Amino acid sequence: MKKELVKIFQVATVFIGTIVGAGLASGKEITSFFTQYGIYSFLGIISCGIFYIIMSSIISKISIDYNLNSYSDVITIISPNILGKFTGFITTLFLISSASIILAGSGSLLHQFFGIPKIIGSLIMILIAIFFLLRGTEGLIEVNSFIVPGLIGTLTLITVLYFVFCRDTVSFSNISSFPPQRSGLVISTILYAGYNTLSASGVLVPLSNQMRKTKTMIIGVIVGATGLTILSLMINLLLTVNQPYIYKYEIPLLFVANRFGNLVQALLLVIIWLEMFSTEVSDIYSISKTLEQIFDIKFKKVIFIVLGVALLISQFGFGNLITKLYPMFGLLSLIFIAQCLVFFFKNKKYSSK
Repeated sequence: MKKELVKIFQVATVFIGTIVGAGLASGKEITSFFTQYGIYSFLGIISCGIFYIIMSSIISKISIDYNLNSYSDVITIISPNILGKFTGFITTLFLISSASIILAGSGSLLHQFFGIPKIIGSLIMILIAIFFLLRGTEGLIEVNSFIVPGLIGTLTLITVLYFVFCRDTVSFSNISSFPPQRSGLVISTILYAGYNTLSASGVLVPLSNQMRKTKTMIIGVIVGATGLTILSLMINLLLTVNQPYIYKYEIPLLFVANRFGNLVQALLLVIIWLEMFSTEVSDIYSISKTLEQIFDIKFKKVIFIVLGVALLISQFGFGNLITKLYPMFGLLSLIFIAQCLVFFFKNKKYSSK
């Protein structure tokens, strides 16, 4: 029983850590996809959580039933045609672009606060990432088992501080008084949920293969998605009551934490860097698992190749490629989800393991 609970905790933290990333931890993603839509943004986040549970459970079950090892495997089995190959290619391109942006961001962040050269900041992240990546799935689990509780603890602390010292600010009457900045919450929610589900599949598939139990994976996903939803609701609450000032900042949550002093801000900055790191590990892990399958190269060798490519891209400024890939990746993620649903319900005859 104890071992099962540990495995559920591991699945939950990896799930949260993979989806969170620096974008969500900084508040930027929640601001763009939810906060600006007003009071109904909270319903959008809850809907997102339900979507994660359903789709991630389906992907986990398919992965276990068909003994899949990477996101390319699951894409191939549900879409064995040119569209599947194209989806796999764009997913790989998107993840490598994301990894390069994180390396560049790590260099910039450490340069800004410690004055070290940007390339050294990027190399520091790479060296630490290699240590965990060489441990395979275990390394991925260890990273998130440490970072995710820290993230939850820090954001819970800031939220509690608001309820203790700024009670009127976080009252329902105040929250509901902020008008929506734009319309289109439903589309924004679907795109955000779809994009994150396809991104997370790179970790969910090999993790399912290692756990080997559908029940463990599904309970872990439910716990993870619930935790992620509560986390996102807290972030959205903090961002909502700090409108319109948050729209001026690249890291809105730093402004939110500003009123509680430099210590809380510094703690949040550390957490954001750690979330950048966990996303880097997840992205490189996902790509390496896929390339290992496609080209029959040892996983440990692929890690160094992928990190080398990501470092080159981060230094030569091709990272903005990701902004051009976002719309296409969002559309492909919705097609992928539709194909997943069709495949799952067509093949329901396969029993649970």
